[in-house]
Amino acid sequence: MPAQPVLDFHVRLAPAADALDRLLGGMDRCGIDRAVVCAGGTIDLDRLSEQLITGEHVETDADNKAVLAAACASSERLVPFFFANPHRDPAVYQSQAARYRGLELSPAVHGVALNDERCLALVRVAGKAGHPVYVVCIDRPGCDVAALVELAQRFEAVTFVLGHSGIGNIDLYAINLLRRHRNIFMETSGGYTCVVRAALERLGPDRVLFGSEYPLQHPSVELAKFTALELTAQCWAQVAWHNAHRLLRQEA
Repeated sequence: MPAQPVLDFHVRLAPAADALDRLLGGMDRCGIDRAVVCAGGTIDLDRLSEQLITGEHVETDADNKAVLAAACASSERLVPFFFANPHRDPAVYQSQAARYRGLELSPAVHGVALNDERCLALVRVAGKAGHPVYVVCIDRPGCDVAALVELAQRFEAVTFVLGHSGIGNIDLYAINLLRRHRNIFMETSGGYTCVVRAALERLGPDRVLFGSEYPLQHPSVELAKFTALELTAQCWAQVAWHNAHRLLRQEA
């Protein structure tokens, strides 16, 4: 779809020696100019899919140093986010926050509720650093979209991003929960086109962010969703470029 600059708001750096080359090559082939990058490989996918059902969690640290190194070697094409582990002291993130541009919290991986003091401490650091907070919600008390809304109400000066179009691929309920809370954006990877259209209509184009979840999802698949929606050039420019740069406090 591109025809204009695209910033993918959610990709992961795979734990492999050639991960950076493959990521940048994939971006080139899909016409993606920049991307927000978080650490990948924190949990085995079979284990992740199992624990989403069983309620288990891991306490594994993400390889944030590799993300930072990749971003530094990318000629400013990659924007590094810190993938926090709430099982660790928040001082770990605080000591490095100035080198990153945002924070990710994932109850899906680490199993810590968003209203847990360990997550609250991390959000406080993000607020002081001026970082947006990307959250992967799951269908579990304290970890769902309603919990994210409560978190956003508690930290009104912090901007949050609901990842993967909510929970599942048809989460219109999440969009309705977000409507009145303008400090929460929605990133679109994984959701059906009907969900993306609803987000654009109910939240407004200024609160929707294009994302792919590369390498788990090929960016061309996510781009195809927007091609099918036949957006105006102005709307696509907001979703694909301007909203992300505004959120990251960078020039578009």
